[in-house]
Amino acid sequence: MITKKEDRSCTIFLSKDVQLGKNVKLFGFNNLYGCKIGDGTRIGTFVEIQKRVSIGKNCKISSHTFICEGVRIANGCFVGHGVIFINDKFPKATNDDGSILTDNDWNCIDTVIGDNVSIGSGAIILCGITVGKHATIGAGAVVTNDVKENEIVAGVPARSMYLR
Repeated sequence: MITKKEDRSCTIFLSKDVQLGKNVKLFGFNNLYGCKIGDGTRIGTFVEIQKRVSIGKNCKISSHTFICEGVRIANGCFVGHGVIFINDKFPKATNDDGSILTDNDWNCIDTVIGDNVSIGSGAIILCGITVGKHATIGAGAVVTNDVKENEIVAGVPARSMYLR
């Protein structure tokens, strides 16, 4: 069941299984289902957060971001505008026999983002990645490998700039 909440100028779709912490701020035109959002987190406009996603306390999720099933974001994280998370290494629409894929026909691969991580606008985070605490991912980076604690990565594919 989906709940549609309207505020003078925006619509927010929340399924009944969304767990919102205290003082969570949603800035409209959001689609959230089956996820958990921690206390004090702010979610900008045009954000989708899917089932089995958890976002910690005091995070900022900027507009136009897509957080797919299986992503875990810890506390105090910044996610820039238009960040995209991926949860399938070999996506496709149909099985070999031409039938449409169902939830049972693919393997969701989780992604873990540590405390106080900063992800720049337009970054793409591939599945199966672990990003360590206090890491920074540059704008437009395509992250294909784990990022170490305190590491700064940028580029396509993302490469280490240095450790703090």
